Amino acid sequence: MIEERIREIAKAPDQVRELWQDEEKELLERAQRLLQGEAKLVELPPLGKVVFVGDTHGDFDATMTICRRYLLEGYRLVFLGDYVDRGENSRANINYLLCLKLAHPGDIFLLQGNHEGYAVHRFHPADFWKALDEEMCQLYGRALLSLPLAFSINGIIALHGALPDVEALQEINQVQLDSEQWRQITWGDWREREGDYLQEDSYSGRPQFGRWYFERLMRRLGKNVLIRSHQPDIPTVIYDRRCLTLFTSHAYRSTRTVAVTSMEREIKTADDLHLEPV
Repeated sequence: MIEERIREIAKAPDQVRELWQDEEKELLERAQRLLQGEAKLVELPPLGKVVFVGDTHGDFDATMTICRRYLLEGYRLVFLGDYVDRGENSRANINYLLCLKLAHPGDIFLLQGNHEGYAVHRFHPADFWKALDEEMCQLYGRALLSLPLAFSINGIIALHGALPDVEALQEINQVQLDSEQWRQITWGDWREREGDYLQEDSYSGRPQFGRWYFERLMRRLGKNVLIRSHQPDIPTVIYDRRCLTLFTSHAYRSTRTVAVTSMEREIKTADDLHLEPV
């Protein structure tokens, strides 16, 4: 039954609003099982075209527009986290994305952002989570904590916030929920100044990092460009155009942007990606 509904929703996204709660529960359970089979670090060979999508934060229209424009044209889509909260259509947005993941598991990759980690690290505002009853909160929590943490392809590493302090790229697969490294990935901010770890922001509690930390970790991980989202108060590109921050939701910016590139070319800086409005 749910397989047919998933196929219908993948073709006609607005039908996601018509899911019965029993169908929604089955969707979350099936998505959790699929996601638990993915590594925390998704690694793909440098083939084809990829679209990187920033925070969508309940902007269901942005998600539908992106999928209509790119998915059927043979692109792989990498979403960088924060699918819920701060938008009126969080439930439709995340349910549609989970349906797409089940329908196109090799073409859709959903990374974990800080707003997907509510079950282990509470925050405010969290309007999506607080509107759920206890059972649904647990089901969504388990499913979204199963999302991978990072995506690696060619010279690119993509994740939600900042780089984790690991010795090698593969160590991302061992990062534990609510650990310091998990918080670096899902909550970390960059500052456009010299320095390594710059302590936590006094208002938000987010860990802050500077250029020295960025350059040290990028050398260690063997990557040229970081693509991330999470932080609306920073320029789109920093650190000699090697750190790109995307937002794909009207929750923060009037222009929603994605980054598109062919993986069959060498990626050295953000200039090797094409930024497109959606």
